[in-house]
Amino acid sequence: MDKIEAWLERIDCEGELELISSKENVKKVYRLKSSMHSGIVMDASCCKETVEPFIEIEHRLYEAGVKVAKIFTYNKKEGFVFMEDLGDTHLFDILNNDFELFYNQALDSIMKMQNVDIEDLPLYDEELLRSQMDLMVEFYLEKHLGITLDDEQKKNLETVFKIITTEVLAQPHGVFVHGDFHSKNIMFGCSDNIVLIDYQDAKVGALTYDLVSLLRDVAVEFDVNDVERLALAFKDKIGLDVDNETFMRWFDFTGLQRHLMLLGTSVNDRPLTLKYIYETASKYPETKGLIELLEL
Repeated sequence: MDKIEAWLERIDCEGELELISSKENVKKVYRLKSSMHSGIVMDASCCKETVEPFIEIEHRLYEAGVKVAKIFTYNKKEGFVFMEDLGDTHLFDILNNDFELFYNQALDSIMKMQNVDIEDLPLYDEELLRSQMDLMVEFYLEKHLGITLDDEQKKNLETVFKIITTEVLAQPHGVFVHGDFHSKNIMFGCSDNIVLIDYQDAKVGALTYDLVSLLRDVAVEFDVNDVERLALAFKDKIGLDVDNETFMRWFDFTGLQRHLMLLGTSVNDRPLTLKYIYETASKYPETKGLIELLEL
């Protein structure tokens, strides 16, 4: 921590640093407390290459009117960022308080994000969508459950993956996608307006991707009627000229793709992730084979 303290001293922002987030081989996040300054200090010295995209995306979001933490200063060479402190309250923490208000704010944020400049951002293309779903096979079926698929099962799964990918790519594309837009990545500023965090992995992708992340949040279970009502409210907000059945099909298949990916990456959230996969796959004849595979 000596280097980051030296940097803060150079920019006249000395104070007490409280570690609030840390994972091995990824960035550390501190809260700076002093009589003169307060804020959040991000130490990305172990992954300096992530700082420039983080700053660039923050700027694009801000320019589009999306509420994000203000960056006060940074040092790309050393991997340090000093930014606004948004506190400790996430949307996840207050789900029982004025659900409609906050989720309508979140829908509005998605609308604004979809107008963000997407130049040079990576794509959620067919190759990436497929490779993400393959994580389910490698880490959930093979490593977690100890299952090795036979040739017929592999062929059936390949067919299902192809169908899901085709459906995801069939909807309107070419919009900014946060990629992980859910209740634990939404915070509140001083005016009770939602503020976005963890957008550094943004890509260009499908219209419904962030909507799925929000309404089929793997940390929160909502009433299915609320999910459909809010999803269709979003469709109406953006003035999309498509029938409800088609839109919900896009939403469902995008959800399947995302949740299959998460099944291979997020151990703690697997029970609800599996529930979403079962519920959605059972709605469509072409994806019912997923349930048989996951119940091996």
